[in-house]
Amino acid sequence: MRILRINEVAKQVGLSRTTIWRLERSQEFPPRRKLAPNAVGWLADEIEEWIRSRAPVQAQSPQDDQG
Repeated sequence: MRILRINEVAKQVGLSRTTIWRLERSQEFPPRRKLAPNAVGWLADEIEEWIRSRAPVQAQSPQDDQG
């Protein structure tokens, strides 16, 4: 079991710390784990699963709307 700190998590998911915090607060992101009084981390397996669960978003071109 590997624990990731916030900088690693942000880099892996491509989101800012603030966005991660907002998603976590709305229970749309894996919860942090308290490691020490002033330290938290996330389980790598949970972060990887969260990444896999995100469906790729395909941009719709203007031509698709004219059907």
